[in-house]
Amino acid sequence: MSDTDADADADAGTGDGAAGPLADREWRLIREEARPGPLNMALDEVAAETAADGGPRTVRVYRWEPSCLSMGYAQDPESVDWDHCADAGVDVTRRQTGGGGIYHDRDGDISYSITAPAEELPGKLLDAYHLLCEPVLSAFRALGVDADYADEERPAIYRPACYLRGLHPAHDVCADGGAGRKLSGNAQYRRDESVIQHGSVTFDAKPREHLAVFRDHGVGEERFAERVGGITDYADATRGDAVAAFEESLAGWADAEAGEWTDAELARAEEIADEKYRSDDWVRERPGSR
Repeated sequence: MSDTDADADADAGTGDGAAGPLADREWRLIREEARPGPLNMALDEVAAETAADGGPRTVRVYRWEPSCLSMGYAQDPESVDWDHCADAGVDVTRRQTGGGGIYHDRDGDISYSITAPAEELPGKLLDAYHLLCEPVLSAFRALGVDADYADEERPAIYRPACYLRGLHPAHDVCADGGAGRKLSGNAQYRRDESVIQHGSVTFDAKPREHLAVFRDHGVGEERFAERVGGITDYADATRGDAVAAFEESLAGWADAEAGEWTDAELARAEEIADEKYRSDDWVRERPGSR
């Protein structure tokens, strides 16, 4: 849910709402569920395991309950205001993907993920990234939001926060045809012969709440609002409208049938969450110091 490490030489997808090139495979749509952050991250891994084992590929929309800060893979834990998060009831976990931290407000954030076997996707990371962003761009446009990749590079404001890092035309999704504020952070990684792409879509930016989870950021709410926008700034849509738009776009792109997790998948997700995403060793220690 952050900038990728991909080469910046791929063509962007059309994002026109049409079925994608993988629509002839077996896909399931998991409609929006509200779960704690560690379990949401574990379910992405479970979806990857299922796809690698010959099961359905998964497109899903999810909500963070309670609100959660997801740290980037290598993010310094000293950049987090742990006391504020505890007092405000904000969960903290660490993603498998890199970049900066994202505050996922239970009402202000809409998240998605797409999981498929790696062999079915382009080998170059940025090509695969743009392919999997097609339904994301389509959903924005269905809501009347003119979203596209950033039209030019812009410098970082505060690197520990994903939405305040430098913007790049290769991967950052912004309003006003790419010339406006950042709307979405997306990232991708590969695990067990599968590709996982997940992303955060800003429905309501909530600058005060977002900034409060970081320590010593020195960024005012107005400065944050100049860089980050939400669907509420560009469209007359409820959160339910926005969730439906993303569910419909993902399902249409994949030609996916509505589905659900199996009991075995949910049990496996709890195992992964306990081993990793709820563990202080994973969350509070940087890679290399664990």
